[in-house]
Amino acid sequence: MSLSSILSADAIDSAIKDCQAQDSFCPKKFFQMCGLSKKSPQDVKKVFGILDNDGSGFIEEEELKFFLQRFSPGARVLTDKETKAFLCAADDDSDGRIGADGEEILISCVVSELG
Repeated sequence: MSLSSILSADAIDSAIKDCQAQDSFCPKKFFQMCGLSKKSPQDVKKVFGILDNDGSGFIEEEELKFFLQRFSPGARVLTDKETKAFLCAADDDSDGRIGADGEEILISCVVSELG
């Protein structure tokens, strides 16, 4: 399954273009622009599964760095600052990864457009 089977390719492209500059990535704005904030919790779980590159059930910091590239292979890597801020917003138990409870927080962030 690819992200373009859940989200519009044009919306993904627009969201990626909006955060091309270093340190310009804002999860809330990205989720709005790519259409993820309007998706159901089930669709967000599917996206989580795609972003969990190694299939561990968690999105670790190393995977999160490549968040934009999972949406578009030519996109830039998130900066350390962006990665840490994004992780902090969704890592409820401070273990340095998003999973189980963090997945629910990520879903809440997307659906409520927080983050």
